[in-house]
Amino acid sequence: MKRGLRALTALLVLIALVGGAALLFQRQIGIWMFDRAVERGAGRDNLASLPDGLHVGLCGTGSPLPNRDRAGACTVVIAGKAMFVVDAGEGGARNIAMMGLPNAKIRGLFLSHFHSDHIDGLGPMMLLRWTASGNTAPLPVYGPNGVEAVIAGFGTAYAADNGYRTAHHGAAIAPPAAAGAIAMPFAAPVGPEVVYEADGLKVTAFPVDHRPVQPAVGYRFDYKGRSVVISGDTGPSKMVETVAKGADLLVHEALQPEMVKALAARLKAAGRPQTAQIMHDIIDYHATPAQAAASAKTAGVKMLVLSHIVPPYPLRYLDAAFLGDAKDKFDGLVIVGEDGDYYSMPVGAKDIRRGNWF
Repeated sequence: MKRGLRALTALLVLIALVGGAALLFQRQIGIWMFDRAVERGAGRDNLASLPDGLHVGLCGTGSPLPNRDRAGACTVVIAGKAMFVVDAGEGGARNIAMMGLPNAKIRGLFLSHFHSDHIDGLGPMMLLRWTASGNTAPLPVYGPNGVEAVIAGFGTAYAADNGYRTAHHGAAIAPPAAAGAIAMPFAAPVGPEVVYEADGLKVTAFPVDHRPVQPAVGYRFDYKGRSVVISGDTGPSKMVETVAKGADLLVHEALQPEMVKALAARLKAAGRPQTAQIMHDIIDYHATPAQAAASAKTAGVKMLVLSHIVPPYPLRYLDAAFLGDAKDKFDGLVIVGEDGDYYSMPVGAKDIRRGNWF
């Protein structure tokens, strides 16, 4: 008994000493910890270690509804070592950096449509791609007609900032000719249409139904026998099913109507009828998880990843409630995507490897 008491006393004394030392040397310990974090994080480049193949990273799985765990709509697609982004929602560029992917190496951005939550992160994306990158030209931004006005607006808004940064850091670090973005418009497609092709990658745009938002498109990326389709914002779409035929991966937006109705009812009860009405309005131009799963089955894809999650919810435990009967509609794997998730499809293989880059 006495021996146990002495051991407990010694342990308590040791804890007190360690705690005291941690407080006494907090500054020095903090500097050491920061240095170790910098060693691990600064300059991290997951792009460099990827095998040849098609790789997809979720840099934003959220929606306009506030969610501290999800950035706005943003998906990275890497073909070989060529990195592209689909949509630039708020926080997307930050997440790309946190995923260990260099914003400086973004070769092009594809916009699905011009809703604010798909373009409001474009400013940081332009900035992080530009400064100290070695790029000599602006970020190419591909999108249906109308993208010119979006890019012109961002150019005007960021013109002063661009000038400040060149004046501060010099033209070698912030070359004026590479600032901002350049619009690369294409006519709104009435069917699948190739809008980019280079270095073994083919990008096909196709129309989707997001009325009253027009134009609105999705994209298919094909590279050396591997493929991914990104639906963009859409209700149930025969066009998505047609274009996604035989694809490895379908990244599809999803809204759970029962959850949205519950949110609307609560907002109305809380004296916010206008916001409650918005919740009702959004239901009919998004697909449910079950509808996305049915499309995945019709298309014969290998895996379905849900993104642009509406509404936000706080715990992964609620995934089952969000999915509803989606897993009954599709025999393959159905995943509720999270920011930082990646899906890797190496050339010459048939599997899809998963992980998270955060």
